[in-house]
Amino acid sequence: MTASDLRPAPTAIPNADAAVERYGTTGAAWVAGMWRADPLADAVVNDPSGPEAGRAVRLMMKQGVGAVTDPVPSVQALLDQITAEPAWLERERLDRASDVLVRYSAQWGLVLGAASLLAGANNWVAAQPLLLTGRYGNQPAVRSLEVGEWLSRVVARGGMAVDAPGFQHTVRVRMIHAHVRRHIGRNDEWDTDAWGVPIPQPYMAFTLAEFGHISLAAMEHLGVRLKPGELADIYHLWRYVGYVIGVDDSLNPTDEADQIRIEELYRLTSPGPNVYSRDFTRALTEEYLAPQLATMLPGPQRWREEAAKKLMYGMSRVFLGDAAADDLGIPDGATKHVVRALRPALAAADQIRLRRFGREEVTRRGYAERATELARLKAEHAMTHDLVDAVPGAVGRGH
Repeated sequence: MTASDLRPAPTAIPNADAAVERYGTTGAAWVAGMWRADPLADAVVNDPSGPEAGRAVRLMMKQGVGAVTDPVPSVQALLDQITAEPAWLERERLDRASDVLVRYSAQWGLVLGAASLLAGANNWVAAQPLLLTGRYGNQPAVRSLEVGEWLSRVVARGGMAVDAPGFQHTVRVRMIHAHVRRHIGRNDEWDTDAWGVPIPQPYMAFTLAEFGHISLAAMEHLGVRLKPGELADIYHLWRYVGYVIGVDDSLNPTDEADQIRIEELYRLTSPGPNVYSRDFTRALTEEYLAPQLATMLPGPQRWREEAAKKLMYGMSRVFLGDAAADDLGIPDGATKHVVRALRPALAAADQIRLRRFGREEVTRRGYAERATELARLKAEHAMTHDLVDAVPGAVGRGH
């Protein structure tokens, strides 16, 4: 990105001037990035060769990069970028990060819904692509499980090696984004002048913070205490995921401080939620998260269901803060105080678990239990696909 790319465009983005004033070059990259998508992936999707470019990408997904011979220039440029290993990359750190996260699969899965997805929902413009493609508020459980499918491949030893499942699924997500941009670009309901491009660079960067700092900070409320080195490895993993998924270096976060800045910029420039955001919050909590929590509680079914709903809303209030929770229509109540009070006991229980079984055994069990739980949830929700591009009629199907 050149210096001219960092100049803020004329914009209706809230607090754009404040973003540049407070955050300097990063703020300028954020505002200008609202009109910058992913040139490499978009070029493949819009290539004049049409089916030829798509076939090459599908071949890479199924048989590996080496199977693609004599690709069209747009495909070659994409392959060159995703296979060029950044000088900063330390692959052993990706494995260490995966081992840490999988030890806390239950907690991480919980906060990705109750904290990360809801933090993202507090911005109706960011949600518009999902709304216009029929994916917003529709089957929140299936949407969450699609994310879980992708994460199960990314967060695995060797998962982000070139041609490994996590790498291939990340490139698939990148291409899905490009197809969504093309689809919405043909839709008169999208206001590029006011909103920027669909799925722009800043919102791609914010997604990394959703899986990184937002979820990690929420997990602390559930008693998860990670060491500085473990946290640094996790941020390194998401930096590489950002590289593969097409986030510009100017916005791709390298560490915790970068991710926090991205969260602050997202909140500062957000137009806030709308009715669809609140409907999504309610559906995600009451149709997916609370029913899963209810299965782990004792007592009669009706009591468990009501208690789980209150607990989930209480957790979201703790994770997001009262102001954001109010914006999303999350009910207030005493359960948020229960969640805070349980933190020391949850932390103690986790330390006992690690001492009793050892980190290596807890890690082994984590991978096995994650696979079992994902299979159970997919069966429960009659989900037979992995990512949305495998759903008949979905935007991006077949790339």
